[in-house]
Amino acid sequence: MIHDTIEQLKATLQRSAALKEENKTELLQLLERLNQEVAELAKTDAEQARSIAGFAAVSAHEATRAEADPRLRELSLQGLSQSVARFEETHPRLVQAVNSVCNALSNLGI
Repeated sequence: MIHDTIEQLKATLQRSAALKEENKTELLQLLERLNQEVAELAKTDAEQARSIAGFAAVSAHEATRAEADPRLRELSLQGLSQSVARFEETHPRLVQAVNSVCNALSNLGI
């Protein structure tokens, strides 16, 4: 289920007309890394892994909307970041992957 959510997210990014090709490529690579880390977390904490995948989907949706709402984009990124905050010590690569996705989405400036 988590894998499906991230695959749907990748498909949405690929179809997005709001993103330049180089931004799509970067985000797709970051999502693949996030997918790997979330899959590891899902082995021990499936509920939290679903939450992270959900926040990632919402964040990408907000970043790729035709009419961007900066406030909603920022809220979605905060939600994604907070969804992994407690894993800094136990899953540092997951936190790093989420932070990379958040930074990439934030830097788009859409």
